[in-house]
Formats: sequence, C-alpha cells, structure tokens
Amino acid sequence: MIEEIKEKLLENKTLAAVLGIILVMIIGFFAWLNVTKTTADAQNDLPALSTTFSTSSSASDLKTERSSSQTETQKVFVDIKGAVKNEGVYELSNGSRVTDVVKLAGGFTEDADKKSVNLAEKVTDESVIYVARVDENVAPATTNSQANGSAQQEESSDKINLNTATLAELQTISGIGAKRAQDIIDYRDANGGFSSVDDLANVSGIGEKTLEKLKSEVTVD
Repeated sequence: MIEEIKEKLLENKTLAAVLGIILVMIIGFFAWLNVTKTTADAQNDLPALSTTFSTSSSASDLKTERSSSQTETQKVFVDIKGAVKNEGVYELSNGSRVTDVVKLAGGFTEDADKKSVNLAEKVTDESVIYVARVDENVAPATTNSQANGSAQQEESSDKINLNTATLAELQTISGIGAKRAQDIIDYRDANGGFSSVDDLANVSGIGEKTLEKLKSEVTVD
C-alpha cells in the first residue's frame, strides 16, 4: 500500500508539494506556540521579582525610620542638687544640656556659684549635677561637672584636693559615691577645710580601712 501511495505522489507532484507545505506549516505552528509560551512565562516572572525587591526595600526603609525615631525620642533622667530653686530628678530629651536642667529646676538661687557648672555640657541618663554655692569655694567647672554611679577616675597622676574638689571630682575617687562625696563637702564647709588626709576619718562612713585606700588618691595641698 505504501508503494501505491509513493507511486501516486510521484504521479501527482502538485499533491506532494501541497502535503509538504502543510507539514512545514504544522511544524512551524507548534514551534511558534513553544516560543510564545516561553516568552510569556519570562514576562510573568518580572513583576514578582519587582514586587519582592520593592517590599524588601520598603521594609528596610521603615526599619531605618523607626530606629531614627526611637533615638530622637529617647528620654534621660537627671538629678540636680545644690543652689537651684527646685532640686530633684527631671526628665529631658536625649541631647539636652545642663542649662536645660537648670531651667527645669527653676533657675539658680541668689547664692549659686554659676561657675561651678558647665551649662553647655550635654547630660546623660542617671547623671547628677551639683550647683555649688559661692561660699563653698570650689574650682570653676572647665570640663565635665556631672557624675553618676559609674563615673570612673580619668587616667592622671594628679591627686584630688579635698579642699577644692567639686562633688563630681570627689566621685571620681574609688569607692566614693554621690552621698559620700556630699558628706566630705559638708565636713569641709563645717570645719573650714581639711588640715590633713587623716581628717577623712571624721567623715561619716569612712573608716580606717577606707581611709588607707583613699590616701593614694587624695591630698590637701
């Protein structure tokens, strides 16, 4: 039968040409469908990638904005004592300065020694500011006039002078906190100063063992 078909095709070349064209068209049609499907799939993938990138970028920007906002709105609490009208603990925005705390405390009293604090200094959380009175005879504040429970003594070979040190400077001495520093100042004011380092033994809370540890860090010169 195949031989018969071949003979007929040979006899009718026109029919053979038509069948060949039809076959080529069928093959071309299926090839075109395959290319179209591949192109459509690739185009469908692009929006998904774009959406993923956009979502990731937006989330990153939002996280940055939140972090920046939290930093700007962070609050600090500062304790101010001494020659101000209203001593106490005040809440301020991060980045505030000593002058802001003094204003919240009602300002200086008439006998305040304004040179004892650095008004331009930035405050930190849990810090203590002490404003001396003019009769306390303390050195003017030229550097950090604040102190807190974690204040550390700066590397220096100079000893702290018990007769001129501010509250903040006394707190840089090992083992001396805000209360003990104030006790030292109170004793100094009541007795006209320290005649020797051994006089520290007369300050409340300072025993012989503590005194021996302090001798290497303080002086009365």
